[in-house]
Order: sequence, then structure tokens, then C-alpha cells
Amino acid sequence: MRVALDATPLTLTSGGLRRYTAELSCALAAEFPGDDFVLVSDQLFDLPPAAACLPNLRRGPGPRNLLERRWWLWGVARVRAQVFHGTDFAVPYLPLAPSVLTLHDLSPWLDPGWHHAAGRVRRRAPFLIRLGLATMIVTHCEAVRRAAIERFRLHPGRIVAVPLAASSVFRPVESPPQAAPYFLFAGTLEPRKNLPLLVEAWRAVRKLHQVDLVLAGRRRADFPPLAEQAGLRVLGEAPDEQLPVLYSGALACVYPSLYEGFGLPVLEAMQCGAAVITSRDPAITEVAAGAAVQLDARDTRAWVEALTAATNPEWAAAWRARSLARARQFSWSRTARLTREVYDEARRQFRS
Repeated sequence: MRVALDATPLTLTSGGLRRYTAELSCALAAEFPGDDFVLVSDQLFDLPPAAACLPNLRRGPGPRNLLERRWWLWGVARVRAQVFHGTDFAVPYLPLAPSVLTLHDLSPWLDPGWHHAAGRVRRRAPFLIRLGLATMIVTHCEAVRRAAIERFRLHPGRIVAVPLAASSVFRPVESPPQAAPYFLFAGTLEPRKNLPLLVEAWRAVRKLHQVDLVLAGRRRADFPPLAEQAGLRVLGEAPDEQLPVLYSGALACVYPSLYEGFGLPVLEAMQCGAAVITSRDPAITEVAAGAAVQLDARDTRAWVEALTAATNPEWAAAWRARSLARARQFSWSRTARLTREVYDEARRQFRS
């Protein structure tokens, strides 16, 4: 089978969309060496580093002219793919082959304040789904799958939940001595992540415990800068090789997000053996499955109490063990196998 995957998320410097596209394409190529996987986009992108060892994962042709820059109009014609996988909320407008659309979450439709530049996704994705241009749809958890069925009035047979996994680079490592113990938030700095509440709760804890708050991630344009204050360290984007060190050395990883489609940083932290304090978002609840402390995302007092508890080494050790046990239940190999089953189903439904 030849599969074309939208590589546009690989133009991003970091974040869940980029990681999903890179990890999934490489895992598919490794799991199914008899298949051909082609990464295509109307923009310049870098191949995932692991692609160098995968002869069946390659870069597809780019647009030859201005008309083809509107590549959704010509779709998979030049690639001659048997399945197209839209990794970022979209598939071609011309249904020349069966397609799979990844619906990462419903955040573009739930709160306009969460996305300053999602107007195109809000308009286009429902159109593609309701007209059947997306043969099959993939979400990352059952919570989003159920919500999507209701919102878009989908037949349950058209949408499948396929969980993600953490990259193999995430593992417990020795962390160098730090000037002060710290809590870690890792992820994109954006309105949906609820960071003002986290900073407020941390401030209260810092009055009694000398603990820092480290924020590691790309700051999106619609996220206002945070006021400088002692103990607050805003690192910006951290390379993959630095993140396991940050996760492993933290007193706890804190993730107070208001809404998620999966919550990949939670799983990455768990795979590094970190204690995790996070919100009660339904998707995160599926991922954590009792292996993280979960709180109301808007209850500042509860967050103060949980952060205070995390300064106790015995508390942290118990939650670290739960994290590692839960993380072992996920792998990109499994994600690739389940995704390949969706491709087969898309081909069956396209012919019927």
C-alpha cells in the first residue's frame, strides 16, 4: 500500500502536531516495510531524522506552480497514493482516493479564545467531514471520539480512537544538581494551557517552600508574556535531548490544561518517571488512568495543596512508580498498527 501523509506539521519547530506526524510516519514505515509512505506538503519541511534509516519513508513531490500550491485541490494525483492521511484536520477536496483525517481535538470549536488563527480549521474540517470527503476519522481518545460523533453527527463506524505514545527519547535520566527544586510545565504556551492559574498557585507555595517554576515550550503569538519574578524560569523551546533531563529532575510535572485531545506531555513525563499533577480533562483522564494527581483546572486552592504535597519526597516517589507503570502501556508501534487498520477500513468504505 502507498500512503501519502500531510507533512505540513513538520514545518513547525515543536509541539504535538509536529511530534505526531514525525513519530507516526516513522513508526508506520518501521512496522510495515512492505508499504510505501510519502510525506507531502505545499511548504518546505525537514524529514524526521529517523527517516534516514527507513527506505520506505520518503519526501513526495512539491507544487510545480502557483495553482498547485493550493495542493488540496489536486490532492494525491501526483503521488498516486492508495490512501491519504491528513495529519492536521484536513484532507484533499478531490476524493481521488480514500482518506483519513486526524481530528486532534475539538478545541477550535469550543472556545474562540483558545485559538487566534484557527478560522480556516473551523470552517474547513466540518465541511470535509459532513460531505464525506474524509472517508475515516481518527481521534486520540474515546472522549474526543464521542464528542465528535455528537457534534458532527457521525456514524460511529467512521471514527476510531487511536491513542498516541511518547517518543523513545523520553526515559528516566540522571539530572544534574539544580540551584533550587522545581515544578515543570512542558508544552506550548497558549491560552488553553491555563498557566495564569498555575503561576498563582505556585506563588502561594513559594512563600513557604523555596521551589521554582520552570516553563518549557514555544510561546504562541496569542499568549501574553508573563511578568518576571524570582523563581519563575521561562525557557522557551527545549530540544528533545533536554526534555528528559527536565522531566526527570522535577519535583512534579504540572499540566493544568483546560482541554486536551490527548495530553502528550503528561505521557512523556510519566515515561520519564515523573510525578504528574494535572487537570481532570476527560482525555487526560484516559491517559493517566489513576497514575496522576488530577484536579479541577479552575480550583486554585486545590492546586496549592497539591503543589505543597509534591515537596514531600515520599509523596513524589509513590507517584513516580505509578507513572512508569502506566507509561509502559503505550508505544508508537501499537499506534502505527492501529492506524494501519484504519487505512484498510478507509479503503473498504471508499469502495462500498
